[in-house]
Formats: sequence, structure tokens, C-alpha cells
Amino acid sequence: MLNRQLIKVGAIASVFLLVACGGNKSEQAIADIEEDTTLTPIEEVKASEVIRKDGLKLYVADIAKDFPNAKLSLTAPVEGAKLKAGEVQFDFSVADYKLAVQTEDTGMRHCANSQKGQHIHYILNNSPYLAKYEPSFKAELNEGNNVVLAFLSRSYHESIKNGSAFILKNFPIGNVESAFDVNAPHLFYSRPKGEYTGKDTEKILVDFYLVNSDLQKDGNKVKLTINDTEFIIDQWVPYFVEGLPEGENTFRIVLVDAAGNPIEGPFNDSGERRITLIKKTES
Repeated sequence: MLNRQLIKVGAIASVFLLVACGGNKSEQAIADIEEDTTLTPIEEVKASEVIRKDGLKLYVADIAKDFPNAKLSLTAPVEGAKLKAGEVQFDFSVADYKLAVQTEDTGMRHCANSQKGQHIHYILNNSPYLAKYEPSFKAELNEGNNVVLAFLSRSYHESIKNGSAFILKNFPIGNVESAFDVNAPHLFYSRPKGEYTGKDTEKILVDFYLVNSDLQKDGNKVKLTINDTEFIIDQWVPYFVEGLPEGENTFRIVLVDAAGNPIEGPFNDSGERRITLIKKTES
């Protein structure tokens, strides 16, 4: 069975080579290979692989525009500041990256895109992110731990993953039952989010943020559940999913170890996140 799987992977790779060289009928060839139900489904996503399960198609979203030198830093509030619950001023510094402009390869992605351009994803305690198009803004903090993850995002909401394009800070306010360990492995949910209409429903970006952990075939992985279908992925890269039905769909990500056991952490299980797809729009 393993040899048959290797034959399948090799055949898919050959088809992708034909695509790069201008060969035609490539999509049908890929479909013919992947629909061979006599082969055991491959659960782990590798670069250039396409996985079909339960009518869904999941594949790596190759990065066309990278920003290796982009940097995000926080100047206020400072760590250890005595803050009160309520509105707090946040001031970020951005280097080698422009906010509020369209990412150059936007037209090639064919997925939901912000017309306001590149931005910061601001996430408080792993709640749905807020998109910020200016480096300074006010945000609400509450009693207890206020774990803030912020990272630079392309205009189509794909995160910059270069190691210096994010900040992770905790701003505890009042009585805190347990301290947040900034140095522990953490997984944060990012996309998908909200409502998708028309052509934006055809290809949905799946993206998350890892801190103090990597993903490996023989190490930590992310268990992605889309509705009732599970995928195990071992690369920290963006993914696209196609084939979602109209209406409400649920997504969930969990950081697991090599044995598939959940890794302890306050945000390593995102819980169910719901999005809505409206495929037909009124003319």
C-alpha cells in the first residue's frame, strides 16, 4: 500500500511539472489521480499536494509575495505598565512594510481581499482578530490576563511569518488567577472569518499563527477540522480549501504533539469558529 501511495504522489508531482511547462489538461489529470479511491487517503499535507476528503479540497497556498525583512514592534503600552480596564492606546512601529496598500500579488490569489489594503491583525485572548490599517489605535482591555498577539497581514489576510513581524505580550489587569507563559508553545486562530459572498466563496484561506513551536512530520502538528472532516497538517504555511457548502461552516484548529495529543495551552484549541458562505448574490 505504501508503494501505491508513493506512485500516487509521484504522479501528482509529474502533473504539476507539466503545469509549470505549459502542459494542458493538467487539472483533469490531477482529478483522475486523486479520485482513485483504491488508495489510502494521505492525511498529512506536503508542499504541492492536494487532498480531497468528503467533497473538500485542501492544498498549500504557495506564497507569491514574501516580506522577509518586515518588522512589527510595540512602543506602547510598555510591558509591566499598570493599566486599568477599558480603552488603552496601542502604538506600533512598522518597518519594511506598508500598511493600507494592496499586496502586489492580490490579483493572483483569487480569494477574499481587503480593499483597504495591508494591515495588522490584532488578536486579544485569541478572539476574532481586528484589522488595523494604522499603526496607532485604541483597544479595550479587561480585568485578568490580556494576551495580545499582533502580526502583519497581507491585504488578503495572509499573515507574514518571518519571525519579526509579530508581537506577543500579556497585560494583566487586577487579580490574575494564573500567569500566562509567553515562552510556551502557542497556536492562534486567524482565518477564515466572517461572511463570504459571490466568487469569494470559491476559495477560502485557512491561516493560523504559531509562537514557540514548529510543525514537523515526526513532531508537533495542527489538527484542522472543517465541519466534520479532519486533516492533520505538518507545515506552518497558508492553505486554501474549496468545496465548502453554502451557508454556515465550522473550522477548528488544535495544536497536537507527535502522538496526536493536545498540547496544553490557553489558546491551543481554537474551539469552533463559524463562517457563512453566500454563493449567489442579488443582481
